[in-house]
Amino acid sequence: MTSKTVAVVDYGSGNLRSVSQAVIHAAQGSGVDVIVTQRPQDVMAAERVVLPGQGHMGDCMRELGASGLLDAVLHAAAHKPLFGVCVGMQMLLDRSEEGPTQGLGLIPGDVVRFQLEGRLQADGSRFKVPQMGWNQVFHELGRGPAHPVWRGIDEGAYFYFVHSYYARPASAQHVAGEADYGGRFAAAIARDNIFATQFHPEKSAAQGLALYRNFLTWNP
Repeated sequence: MTSKTVAVVDYGSGNLRSVSQAVIHAAQGSGVDVIVTQRPQDVMAAERVVLPGQGHMGDCMRELGASGLLDAVLHAAAHKPLFGVCVGMQMLLDRSEEGPTQGLGLIPGDVVRFQLEGRLQADGSRFKVPQMGWNQVFHELGRGPAHPVWRGIDEGAYFYFVHSYYARPASAQHVAGEADYGGRFAAAIARDNIFATQFHPEKSAAQGLALYRNFLTWNP
């Protein structure tokens, strides 16, 4: 295995194929090898790691534990660039209301459900849960420069979301991007060598590929 390897963690998550195909596409011509793996030793050896996730957080946490990959993911989160996607982002926090479920505890905070029953959007339609579709993401948050993984991506660019729950980090310093759905919420979170998004970059066309491409060269 070359040192420039990205491991996409295969623990049975539903969005594995779409995430891995997008990362492979983003890596073309970069000299970075992308592997999709169920082997803890591959995750340990890779230069950087992508943690997908889709569906019920309790199922994802249980499958990650049963796969034998949990310790390798925790090692990656402490030592190398890690990108969490959708439920792969939610798993990074302490706990989720969904279940409820204990998370990995890598970023302090919790995951809560949208409480939008009976509320109307600006066009008069009701808010729907899950939020499903394109929404703007804002990464210039007035707390210093934007996270480097946003390099070259327009403020307010649109990304694709499908979720009923959202991350609520304990510290605003860990919020790397925000969207608005009945109020501002964390669309991306980050700490040290970890970056993660609630939205799906792999379903977000050129902007999503640009985000993965930036991750492949990010040196935290």
